[in-house]
Amino acid sequence: MGFSAILLPQLRLPDSLIPIDDSSGSWIASILGFALVAGNFIAPTIMANYGRRTANLASITPMIVGWVCVLTANNIATLLVARFLQGVSMGMSATLGPVLIGEYTSPKNRGAFLTVISLTIATGVLIVHTLGSYLSWQWTAMVCCFIAFIDLIIVIYSPESPSWLADQGRYDKSKEVFRWLRGDGEEAELKEMIEASSIVNESKIEANVSQSIAKKCKANVTYFLSTIKKREFYKPIFIMVHIYTLGQWAGANILASYTRDVFENVIGTEANIALMIITLDTQRIISNTVAVYVIKKVKRRTMLFATVGINIFAFLSTAAYVYCKTHSILPFDHPFIGILLIHIHMFSIATGTVPLPFIIAGELFPLEYRSLAGGISVLFLSTNLFITVKTLPLLLSTTGLPGAYLLYAIVVGYCLIVAGIFLPETKDRTLQDIEDEFRGRPLSPEELKSVQSLTSLKLYNTDRRCSAPVI
Repeated sequence: MGFSAILLPQLRLPDSLIPIDDSSGSWIASILGFALVAGNFIAPTIMANYGRRTANLASITPMIVGWVCVLTANNIATLLVARFLQGVSMGMSATLGPVLIGEYTSPKNRGAFLTVISLTIATGVLIVHTLGSYLSWQWTAMVCCFIAFIDLIIVIYSPESPSWLADQGRYDKSKEVFRWLRGDGEEAELKEMIEASSIVNESKIEANVSQSIAKKCKANVTYFLSTIKKREFYKPIFIMVHIYTLGQWAGANILASYTRDVFENVIGTEANIALMIITLDTQRIISNTVAVYVIKKVKRRTMLFATVGINIFAFLSTAAYVYCKTHSILPFDHPFIGILLIHIHMFSIATGTVPLPFIIAGELFPLEYRSLAGGISVLFLSTNLFITVKTLPLLLSTTGLPGAYLLYAIVVGYCLIVAGIFLPETKDRTLQDIEDEFRGRPLSPEELKSVQSLTSLKLYNTDRRCSAPVI
C-alpha cells in the first residue's frame, strides 16, 4: 500500500527508467483498489470449499509474483500488471483476514488480534517508506518480495480454522485445533460450535440424497432469494458497506500513497519531507500498538465515535489551515502547525479508522454466510479505495487540498451517523450471540435443519464439487 508513495516520485525524475505523467501515476497507485474486486470474488469460493488456510496460501501467490514483476519492470504496462496482481492478493486477504482471525481467537482477545492487522499494515508502510527514502524502488521491491515469502512460510505451518473443520464434520480435528489455539478454558464455546455444526451436517446429508440437477438449481435459486431477505445476512452487509466506506475515505490511503504530496500541500517543499514521512509512519506504528491494548478495554462503538470524531476534526482543521495559509489570512504560521495537524489525522487513522473495520468485519458476519457476506461487503472497500486514490490528484489540481478534505469529512460523517444508528456493540460477545441479535432470536434445532437443507445444496455440498453462489 505504501510502495506507490516512494515509487511515483522516483519515476517522475528526469532520468527515470520508466517515465510517467500524472494520469499513469494515479493508475499505478489506484489499480490496487480496482484489482481488489477480483480478489473479493476469488476468496469466498476457496474459503467455503477448500478452507481458510488454503485461501490464505492462494492469496500469497499473486503477491510474490507481483513483486517479481515489479523487480523486472521496464515499462508502465508491466508495473500495472504487477500492481494488479498485488491488488488481487490484497482483495483476497481483506475478505479472508478478519474471518480467519475471528474464528481463531477468543472473544476477549479477538479485538486485539484484529487490531494487529492494521499494525502490520503500518509496519509495512514504514518499512517501504524508509527503504524507499534511501534505496531505489527496485531494491525496495526486493525486500518486500522477501517479506511476502516469509508470509508464505508462516501460513504453511499454520492450522486450519476450527470452525471450518467442524463444518466439514471433522470434529476431532476441530477440537484439537481449537484447544491448541485457545487452551482448555473455553470448552463451552467449543461445545456450542460442535453441536451447531452437527445439526447442520445432518441436514446436509438429508438435503443431498437423490437430488437431481434441476432440483438443485431450483433449490439454489430458492436459497439465494431467501437469504437476501434474512436480517442476519443483509444487516451486517449494510453496516459493513458504510464501515468500509468510512475506513477508505478517512485518509489512510492518501497518507500511504501520496504522503509527499500531502506534506507539500500542507507545510510546503522547504522541509525535510523524507524525515517527516518516516516520523509520521513511526507515529502510526506507536498509535497502532496503543490501539491493540486500548481495544481490549474500550467498547467498539465508543472507540469508533471517538477516533472518527478526531478524524473529522483533523480533516476540517487541516482544510481550514491550508485555505487560510493559501489566502494569507493566518495571524500566525509555523510549519509545526501543519505537521501537528497531519499527525493528529494519522493518530485517528491508526487507532480507529484502519483497525476498526477489520475488527468489526471479523465479528458481524454469521458463519453460514461469512464467506459470501464478507466478499460482498469488501467490494465496497475495494471500490472506495480505487476512487479515493485515483481521484486525489484531480481533486488537488481542481479544488485543492481544502476542497478534497472537506469532501472526505462529509463522506466520513455520513457513514459515522449510519454506523451509530445500526451497529450493535460486539465487544466480548461470541460470534453466535452477535448473529442471534441480528436475527432477533436464536434458531431452534428444527429451524436450523430447515435452513441448512437449502443452503447445503449450494455452499456445503458433501462431495465438495459445488462452489459458493455467484454474486
